[in-house]
Amino acid sequence: MRTKICGITSYEDAMMAIDAGADALGFVFYEKSPRYINPPQAKEIIKKLPPFVEKVALFVNVTAQEVNATCKDIGATLAQIHFDADEAFYNELDVPHVKVIRAQKKEDILKYADEYRLVDAYCEAYGGAGKQINTTWFEDVDCSKIILAGGLTPNNITALKKYGFYAFDVSSSVEIAYGIKDKEKIQKFIQNAH
Repeated sequence: MRTKICGITSYEDAMMAIDAGADALGFVFYEKSPRYINPPQAKEIIKKLPPFVEKVALFVNVTAQEVNATCKDIGATLAQIHFDADEAFYNELDVPHVKVIRAQKKEDILKYADEYRLVDAYCEAYGGAGKQINTTWFEDVDCSKIILAGGLTPNNITALKKYGFYAFDVSSSVEIAYGIKDKEKIQKFIQNAH
């Protein structure tokens, strides 16, 4: 099972996650988030990271041009589009990206079923709220292209592995405080995910 540790705000936390076995790191470029990091800070962290780690830039309510420019400038390898965007927006993207579904009902998780996508529990705020989606929605659904986020903890992911998700994405439950990661929680989360 692949894992992404989101809301990275320091090089130390990035390396802590990588050393624990994280496949991807998330950097939040949404100023209203308590895990916000500005692009120059993220660039400084990313340029020191080892190879073979996905560097994910999370965006909310920005233009496709901003996504393209930021990803290229900082060295992000994937853009996470954490808002409802139209087809024209996606057509303008020239960087690898993943769409986010903020699911309010079972039918929502079936959107973009032929694509890899991130499924999160809907809440008014964007990301990191620790709210878990109704997991019964995933019964009898092909979850092999779903990255699951929202309310995941080191203690509840073992029971979720049976659905066959592509990956788990975690933020708040592996923190000491907003944007500051906890080594033991990260290690336990990744160990249980694997």
